[in-house]
Amino acid sequence: MQSMITVKSDSEFLSEAVFDHFLTRHSELPQWLVKLKQQNWVDYLALPAPSRKMETWRFANVKGLGVDTFRLAQPLAVEEGQSLIERSNRLKNTSGKLIFGNDDLLAEEELSEDLKAKGVIFEPLERAFAQHSEILEEFFMAQESALGSEKFAALHTALNRNGTLLFVPENVEIDLPLVSYHWAQGSESAVFPHTLVIAKDNSKVTFVDVYGAHEKDSSQLACGVSTLYAGPGAQVEYHYLQNWNEASLSFNQLTTIAQRDSNIRAFGLNIGSKHARNEGHTIIDGPGSNAELFSLTVAHKDQEIDQRTLQSHNAANARSNLLFKNALQDTSKTIFSGLIKVAEEAQQTDAYQTNRNLLLSPLAEANSLPGLEILANDVKCSHGAATGQIDDNELFYLLSRGISKPAAQILLVFAFFEEILEKMENEELAEFHRELIHQKLENN
Repeated sequence: MQSMITVKSDSEFLSEAVFDHFLTRHSELPQWLVKLKQQNWVDYLALPAPSRKMETWRFANVKGLGVDTFRLAQPLAVEEGQSLIERSNRLKNTSGKLIFGNDDLLAEEELSEDLKAKGVIFEPLERAFAQHSEILEEFFMAQESALGSEKFAALHTALNRNGTLLFVPENVEIDLPLVSYHWAQGSESAVFPHTLVIAKDNSKVTFVDVYGAHEKDSSQLACGVSTLYAGPGAQVEYHYLQNWNEASLSFNQLTTIAQRDSNIRAFGLNIGSKHARNEGHTIIDGPGSNAELFSLTVAHKDQEIDQRTLQSHNAANARSNLLFKNALQDTSKTIFSGLIKVAEEAQQTDAYQTNRNLLLSPLAEANSLPGLEILANDVKCSHGAATGQIDDNELFYLLSRGISKPAAQILLVFAFFEEILEKMENEELAEFHRELIHQKLENN
C-alpha cells in the first residue's frame, strides 16, 4: 500500500516543515535575506528556552512561554480587514500611515509628493525587500540581541515578512508623525512585526507603532523587533503603544543607536498581553548624543510585564536618561531590570535610570533590579527604584470632595504618570496615550 504524504502549510504549528514552506512561498526574497533566515532558524532551534536559572530571566514566570503551538497568522477576510482599517484612525494629523493585519498590508496613506521628492522612504517591508534591498541588507537585524531573548529574536528573523521601513535622508525634517498600525486576529495566530527607522544626518522625524488585537480572548503570539538609527545630528522620536489582547504572549526588542550629536526620545506604553517581555538596548556610539527613554505600564488581573534594559555608553560626552513607571492592580506583576554600562573611553558620561512603581493592590508585585557597570573614571551616573502605594491623605482629600474611590484612584494614577505624559510635545499623541490608559483603568 502506498503511504500518504501530508504537505505542511503555514497553517500548521511552527515547525521545520512550516519554515521550509515559508521560504518556498516567499521565493522573491533577496538571497542575503534567505541565508540570514536559514541561519536564524538553525539558531532558534539550538538556543535554550528561557529558564529561571538564567540571570536574564530572573523573577520571570517562564511557564507558558513556549511558542511551538502557534501558527503563522493567515490572511484576513475582506470584511475583517475593512473592520481593522476603520479602527486605525485615531491619529488624524500624520504624514503617512500603514495598516497591517496578520502581517499583511491592508491599507496605506502614502507620503506627500514633496516628501517623496526629498527621498523619504515609507514602505511596508514586504515591498522594501525588493525595492530597497541595499538599505535593508545594511540595517535589518544588524544588532545582536543582548538581554535574554536571543531565541525569540532568531525566530523573528526567520519568520518575519513584513513591517515598516522609514528612511529619512540628510537634512530632511518631517513635521507630522508617521504611524503604523499592527493588528492580530485568529486563535493561536503568530505575527512578527518589524520596524526600522533610519534617520540620516541632521534629519528629524517622529514615528508611532500601534499594536492591537481584533478579538479579546484569542491566544496569540506577537514577536516583534524595532530598530531606531539616528545619524549625526538627527532627531528621532518614537512611540510604542502595546495593546495586544490579554490572552496573548508578546515579545518586543527595541534597539536605539545614537550617533554624534543626535537626539533620541522613545516612549513606550504597555497595557496589553497576558505576558509581555520588552527589551530595550540603547547604544550611544557618538559624542554629544542624548537618549531619553520613557515607559508607562498599567497592569491588572494576572498580567506580567517584564522589562529589561541596557544603556551602553561607548562614546564620551554623551547622555542617557531612563524613566519607567508602572501602576499595578489585582495580582499583576512587573519586572524591571536595567543596566547602565559605561566603556573605558566614554569619559564624561551623564546617565540616569529610574524605575517607580505604584501598587494599587496589596497582592500586586513589582520587582526592580537597576545596576551600573562603569569602566570610566570621569562620569556622572545614578540609578534608583521606588515602590509604594497610593497616598492615603491624597485619596481622602478626593473622597471628601465627593469623588468616588475608583475615580479618585484613576486621577491619582494619572498624576503619577503625568511626569512622562507632559514630556510628549505632540498633544494628539499624548491624548491618545491618556485615552488608552483611561480605558484600561476603567475596565478593571
